[in-house]
Amino acid sequence: MDGTVLIADDDRTIRTVLTQAFTRAGCKVHATSSLVTLMRWVEEGKGDLVISDVVMPDGNGLEMLPKISAARDELPVIVISAQNTIMTAIKATEAKAFDYLPKPFDLPDLMKRSARALALKRRVASPANSPKQAESELPLVGRTGVMQEIYRLIARVVNGGLPVMISGESGTGKSLIARTIHDFSDRRALPFVVVNPSDLTTPDGLDRMLARAGTGTLVFDEVSDLEWNIQGQVARLMDRLGDNSPRIMATTQADLAAKMDEGDFRQDLFYRLNGVSLAVPALRDRVDDIPLLAEFFLSRNADEDGTHVLSPDAMKLMRSYSWPGNVRQLENCLKRLAATSGQAEITLGEAEQALGGQPAIEPVMQRGQGDKLSASIARHLQRYFDLHGGALPPPGLYPRILHEMERPLLEIALEATGGNQAKCADLLGINRNTLRKKITDLDIRVTRRRKLV
Repeated sequence: MDGTVLIADDDRTIRTVLTQAFTRAGCKVHATSSLVTLMRWVEEGKGDLVISDVVMPDGNGLEMLPKISAARDELPVIVISAQNTIMTAIKATEAKAFDYLPKPFDLPDLMKRSARALALKRRVASPANSPKQAESELPLVGRTGVMQEIYRLIARVVNGGLPVMISGESGTGKSLIARTIHDFSDRRALPFVVVNPSDLTTPDGLDRMLARAGTGTLVFDEVSDLEWNIQGQVARLMDRLGDNSPRIMATTQADLAAKMDEGDFRQDLFYRLNGVSLAVPALRDRVDDIPLLAEFFLSRNADEDGTHVLSPDAMKLMRSYSWPGNVRQLENCLKRLAATSGQAEITLGEAEQALGGQPAIEPVMQRGQGDKLSASIARHLQRYFDLHGGALPPPGLYPRILHEMERPLLEIALEATGGNQAKCADLLGINRNTLRKKITDLDIRVTRRRKLV
């Protein structure tokens, strides 16, 4: 790797790690904790690549991108951020960042992306208008790996013309994702029309929906429920769509490929709709997002006395429940708890009472108890591959998966040993200094507590 890399991050550890990595790779490095300094370097003509954090002491890295572009149109910028939301991914894409990586990032993956950035000239186009929607109003909340992949895919296709197929269980947020793609696209000021099967029962139903959508977005909700003859009409409609037609999206709970094989869904419609495949994970497949979702929903339902919080035991119960109704069920449960709890902290008893009336109570930890650990991991890995709709996941999968597994292993082991690092290192079979380094690198909070005997 050859070139000069400009690094802007307020975390000294990250600056040190990246400086060492790029220096070993043969690059020259200038590192700073100031966006003002970064911009001065850019204007002086220094650097062949910029790697910048978003939240900095003297500004916002995303807001700096247009200035960098104006000063040096060819200079690629890779954005790294702990603000791992759909807003960050889309803003980075709209601002024409060369790439975006959420923190904690995988260093080998970053180095590969940086090598590509140094080898290619950046294509830049100044964005016209950015959505004004506040981050707190965004429907998509999550920082797990599967959600980050969805954010990235949405950011890549938001202004494309290909049809989008959004699949997932009830309550996972399929309709919200369709709306998000529309609201962040160039069509945001145009109609957003959702078509239900009942809208197409009359001979002119499809044409009416098409006319309502204009050049906006037309979404076929639960497309698998369409009658066979209506499916044929939709397929023929898509064949005649031109430049002044709406973008087509579809949502489905069903496995359309399986229904097609069974003869219950038309092949011609399936392949026309499946331009971009986006599979939304069930909540039980991203339980690490539950604390973030809980905070989001409880703050949204705060009353005059303030925002409620879940007690540690109540949160543990929430994480162990299977949530057959997914995010929608979690939202409704927390809304009810916020309305009925008599104190700021929601207790385990209140959470148990709320979940006691929920359907299909099936703690996650009880599912597949007879399975070996490898079988459980295999199910999650297969789900990760399935999320990409037949395409391969991004390169660097091996270290990324190991990183995803390492953090929860260390957190659970530390919890089990009461935060005693010596006992934890012995339990894991690693050197204590190695454990300390990993705790620092992964930013794991360690709380010492006395074990009850």
